[in-house]
Parts: sequence; C-alpha cells; structure tokens
Amino acid sequence: MKQMSLEAPMYTGFELRTKRTRKRAFLEQMDRVVPWAELVALIEPYAPKAGPKGGRPPFAVEKLLRIHFLQQWFGLSDPAVEEALYDTPLLARFVGLDLGVDVVPDESTILRFRHLLEQHGLSARILETVNRILTERGLMLKSGTIVDATLIAAPSSTKNASGQRDPEMHQTKKGNQWYFGMKAHVGVDAASGLVHTVVATAANVADVTQAHRLLHGQETDVFADAGYQGVDKRAENQGKQVAWHVAMRGRASAGHWTRALFLAR
Repeated sequence: MKQMSLEAPMYTGFELRTKRTRKRAFLEQMDRVVPWAELVALIEPYAPKAGPKGGRPPFAVEKLLRIHFLQQWFGLSDPAVEEALYDTPLLARFVGLDLGVDVVPDESTILRFRHLLEQHGLSARILETVNRILTERGLMLKSGTIVDATLIAAPSSTKNASGQRDPEMHQTKKGNQWYFGMKAHVGVDAASGLVHTVVATAANVADVTQAHRLLHGQETDVFADAGYQGVDKRAENQGKQVAWHVAMRGRASAGHWTRALFLAR
C-alpha cells in the first residue's frame, strides 16, 4: 500500500474531536454503493491512452469519474470543483488524491472528461448501468413512476466570445419570475425515490409534453403535479396501460397530491 504523505486528507489520530458530518456520511455511502468498477469498464475504451514516453500519463478514469459525480452532487462548476479538491480534504480523499504527492486535475481536464462522456453518450449508459444493478438487487421496484421537471439556469449574458446566448437554452416564465436556461425532466421510481430516466430540453418546453419519455414501460401507476393536467388525453399516451394520478390545480391540489403519494408507497 502506498504510504500517504503528511498532506493526505485523513485523520491522524491526534485530533481532539472528530465528527461524522452529513457530507462525510454521504460520501462514505456513495463510495460503497456506486458500482465504480462497472462504470470505469464502460468508460475506459473511450478514454485517452498513455502518450509518448516521458509525457505525463492520463489521469485515472475512476478519479475523473468521481470528480464528475462530485460536480453533480454538489452543483460545482469546473473551476469550483478544482478549487474544492485543494480546499476540502474530504473531497480529495473521496477522489483518491493525496495532495502531498498527486497532481490535481485542472479545470480543462475536468471539462474534457465531461465532453468525452457527452461525445460517446456515456452519461445515459452510466444511468442505464446503475438502474440495471439497482433492479437486480431489488432496490428499484418499477411498479410506479413519479414524473417531474426542474429548471436549470444558464448564463443569459451575450458578453462572450460568440456574442450570443446559448442557442440550446431558452427563456420561460414561472409564476412572476423569468428564467433562462434548460429544463431537466425526470422519471423517479415511486417506491425507492431513485431516478430512472432523465430528459433535457430547453426551459420553455412544457412538462406535459415529455411525460411519455419518462416512463420505462413496466409501471402501472404514474404520479405527477398539476403541470401535467390532461396528460392522459395526449396522443402519445393513448394505449399506455397505466393509471395517471395528477394533482388538481388550485386549493384542492395539496390533498390530491398527498393521496397520490400515499398510493405510490
């Protein structure tokens, strides 16, 4: 086993007090339950190989994947996650970095890894792999699905190299507030709360139009908020053997949605 340097992010045994924080507990759990070996095997065929002799070897796929997951879990940009690896020993330890010995991937390396996943459609395959393993272990029951959507903001400024907004993003209004960005539509297993499907669109795409894309085909019940009113009447949902439980609008919606969630459990 490699000897850790004095900079290694771990307990030394001389601390007067330690506390197992929620973040530490979460990362320890993710370290145990994420199928790292299977996901690394999925990505490695597409990862850069070692260059000429004397050149710096590429970073290990698992380290970059762990950094990518940290970004998703804690909402960190490329520069922010690079700084966090220097500033937060707990995160560096989760990734497997010894700051006294190892080189920390810079933001450009982190960006290139994300583009690698996008280029080869690996993010969807990662989700498929995780869902398959969860189903095999009996953790995803698939009898009910909750559908929902969330807005993800994008920079609206045109002060950039192209002088334009991102053409894939769009403006939309929610309540009295305007937003610019994209929308993530998600399908969630009603019993476990685990996400099984994600669809990304521009922010102005109505939630109800994407409901059919969030079903895996084995559920018997689907639960949704009031934004999905009329979903059962849409052409793309005709013939689906599912019962739609959609919250009512206005004051009656809270009770209806509570009953729907009770049924989901």
